Amino acid sequence: MYISHVSLTDFRSYAQADVELGPGTNVLVGPNGVGKTNIVEAIGYLATLSSHRVTNDAPLLRFGTDRALVRARVQRAKLVTSLEVEITAGKANRARINRANPVRARDILGIVRTVLFAPEDLALVKGDPSNRRRFLDELLVILRPGEAATRGDYERVLKQRNALLKSARNGGKLSSAHESTLDVWDTHLARAGARVLRGRLEVLRLLSPYLGAAYASLADANKEAHAYYQATISPDFESEAAENKALDTEDVSRIAPAALLHAGTAEIEDMFLEALLNTREKELERGITLVGPHRDDVLLTLGTAPAKGYASHGETWSLALALRLAAYKVMGEDDPRPGAGPILILDDVFAELDATRRTRLATIVAGADQVIVTAAVASDVPAELGGTFLKVSPGAVKS
Repeated sequence: MYISHVSLTDFRSYAQADVELGPGTNVLVGPNGVGKTNIVEAIGYLATLSSHRVTNDAPLLRFGTDRALVRARVQRAKLVTSLEVEITAGKANRARINRANPVRARDILGIVRTVLFAPEDLALVKGDPSNRRRFLDELLVILRPGEAATRGDYERVLKQRNALLKSARNGGKLSSAHESTLDVWDTHLARAGARVLRGRLEVLRLLSPYLGAAYASLADANKEAHAYYQATISPDFESEAAENKALDTEDVSRIAPAALLHAGTAEIEDMFLEALLNTREKELERGITLVGPHRDDVLLTLGTAPAKGYASHGETWSLALALRLAAYKVMGEDDPRPGAGPILILDDVFAELDATRRTRLATIVAGADQVIVTAAVASDVPAELGGTFLKVSPGAVKS
């Protein structure tokens, strides 16, 4: 698939911008700060309803305005779809498909599929667990848009349960009313959390074979890249120990026990309920839910060492890129029909890579239906990519 036109109204720095794009490689060139990333951020928003730069929508609105519009024309084989998302401050966002009546924003999920790599993705390796959780959740929603509601259910139940734990802590003891209500919230949390966890495990299973191959193609190193899910509901969860030493087979079995990896949703729900019961005393002391998908992590390793804290800068870049390239492969396998391949976005990536890695990355992505690249100078983009160059200046984009 590819986007042939994108229009921004009051989005970030743009009062109005219209950008014509084509299949193959499109390079947005301009000095830092002129708005290149704002354009690809808007395209990514159509795919995930979130930004890769900020955690809420408020900064996406041009300063002084109360709404922004992102419109795009999406070409998938011979099918053309028009999309529009209205981002409104303090209200639920709305969307339109082919200029029809407004629908919920999440109803457009799955129409556009993008894989976006940006310098912020170094946090996938070096950052806190929330970055890795978000990576899995966003990929899951792209593959299975209905899972957006599941994640929303879990977050709502978690908020209610935490409020109850805080209330019980402030009261100094767990009353019978608190206890019975907590039992109810435990059941709801385990049910929603089991679905979230099962989805993440499935996504990681799909990613794993591509992750190692992508890293090897970029790094030309003798270290293999792996990813292991660390579930806090596992009775053998030992994230702290795993983060600080080399791993052997026994360590990995504790991080990702077969009992969890091969469990169904109902079995995971039972494990979740047991974990909640075992940690209830600690949770009441702290007034917060201590186990569940909201506290899980993904352990990334290179060879026998955790990547976080041990990988060099070059290795970190290669591993972060490999995660995104693995996601690209998974999306392609999920829908192999001609014209259905995801759009690949590389935001200010080549400037951070050495010449060898630039060439290797260009060779890997050159066959994508559409590649959108941002660069401060044209010479940063490898000649192997070719494509159309668009000049970006403050408030304007020209071919």
